[in-house]
Amino acid sequence: MPSGPPADPDAGVRADRSGVRRPDLAADARTAPAAGEASAGAAPETRTLALDGASGVVPMARDFTRQALYDWGWLPASTAERRAAAEDVLLVVSELVTNACLHAEGPEELRVVRGGRVLRLEVADRGTGQPAPRTPHRAGRPGGHGMFIVQRLCLDWGVIRATDAPGKTVWAELAAPA
Repeated sequence: MPSGPPADPDAGVRADRSGVRRPDLAADARTAPAAGEASAGAAPETRTLALDGASGVVPMARDFTRQALYDWGWLPASTAERRAAAEDVLLVVSELVTNACLHAEGPEELRVVRGGRVLRLEVADRGTGQPAPRTPHRAGRPGGHGMFIVQRLCLDWGVIRATDAPGKTVWAELAAPA
């Protein structure tokens, strides 16, 4: 006979503003190591910002992420390498949130997950499209550079599809400064 409290049937599930129940990816990130973190030994720390229905979401997401970087000691940067790493994080946040605004009915949530050697950014939205770098990349043309920038700056990136409703989470991982 098992001991302890009964399992919570709603554990790992959240309801969004429309009442749709979705997997709580932020809860998963708090309890399971982010990719590349299994050997780091540090438990990941997650910051979550609700963006659904807000205006000015790109600067809001950037400011939220900048504050997390200050809290985690990435800023103020003591070296040019650390400053460049923080600027890359802020640029990737801007690109992911902008992409959700332009192509996916707007972002619902931003999650910033810090592990020992990797910082993971996640932007959840209700869009059904598949983000991809535009090929061939044409540096001189306006627009279409967002996912190319993400691909160039990040260790890895990808998409997690929601299983029970339209939507996805676009994630990107950047290396923590040495």
